Order: sequence, then structure tokens, then C-alpha cells
Amino acid sequence: MIYVLTSLNKTLVVGLILTLCFFGYYFSLGNDFDVYFLQVIFRYIHVFAGIVWIGLLYYFNFVQIPNMPKIPDEQKPAIGKVIAPAALWYFRWGAMITLISGIILAHLNGYLLSALQLGINESNPKNTAIGIGMWLAIIMWFNVWFVIWPNQKKALGIIEVSADQKATSAKTAMLFSRTNTLLSIPMLFAMVSAQNIW
Repeated sequence: MIYVLTSLNKTLVVGLILTLCFFGYYFSLGNDFDVYFLQVIFRYIHVFAGIVWIGLLYYFNFVQIPNMPKIPDEQKPAIGKVIAPAALWYFRWGAMITLISGIILAHLNGYLLSALQLGINESNPKNTAIGIGMWLAIIMWFNVWFVIWPNQKKALGIIEVSADQKATSAKTAMLFSRTNTLLSIPMLFAMVSAQNIW
């Protein structure tokens, strides 16, 4: 087991194999590869990618940003040059995969247009709730790709800018990251309530 757990790639592969065992069980019960199976697959992808995305958002806001002032200056380059760029890669692509899989899932479930219209045409509280969650997530995705990441590239020195621009970009990225943290709280409630309350 240590052989598996000392390698992230091997850990992920074994996790995937165990997940595929569930697929085998699903089909052994006589289920078909149909729209219901696709709904399960895309819900799984959506939740997995969402955990990566929001987990990293919370890591940045609950751990990295508050603790950066406590890190000695000579150790900060390790965060800015190694850890933050790697975390931001998973952060960006977690957001992208969450958005795409969520749109596909909403389409497969037949509520994409109604949810985007906030269920107004149908007076459907479930689609209104999921639609609010979707719109909040779309705003958050936009912030990640078009505000946070471009500013982080400047703040981390991936793109060379002046010291003043670097400081301004770091503050902008932080403020939009905090905005996403704020929006994530009602977004998650909207998503969960749509599945369980209405």
C-alpha cells in the first residue's frame, strides 16, 4: 500500500480503478449505458471538479493569504514560484471542468434553459434555486479566468511588471478571490437546496 500512497499518480489511478468497480456493479444490476448513467457520470465529474475548485479557493483564502505575512521573506519565493502556480493551475482547470460538466449535467437533466432563466417561465422553485447557483458559479468562473488568473500572473512574476503593478495585481487578485469566497457560500446553498428542499 505504501507503494501506491507515496505516488500521487498511483494513488489517483487506484482511486479510479475502485470507482470503475462501482461501474461494474451498476451494470451488473442490469442497468444500461443510457442518459441516466450519463447523468451519474457528469454529476460525479461536476462534484469532483467542484471540490478541487472550491477546496483550492478555500485553501487560498483560509490558509495561504492569512499566513503569508507570517512567512519569513527568504521563504516566500517557495510559495510564489512553486506552490501558488501549481495550485492556481488546478484552481483554474477545476473551475473550467466544474462549469462545463455542470452545463452538460443541467442539459442531460432537462433544466438547463429553465435554470438559466431562473425558472421564471415555469414557476419552478427547484430550477430557480439551481439557476441562482449556476449564475453565481458562472460569475465565479469568470472571476477565476479573467480577473484572478491574469492578476496572479503579474503578482507571481510569471509576467514581468513593475513593483507597483505587481502590488496592485496581488491586491486585485485577493479581492476577487475573496469575492468568490463570499459568492461560494450562497452558491453552494442554492445547489444543495435545489436537490433537497424544493
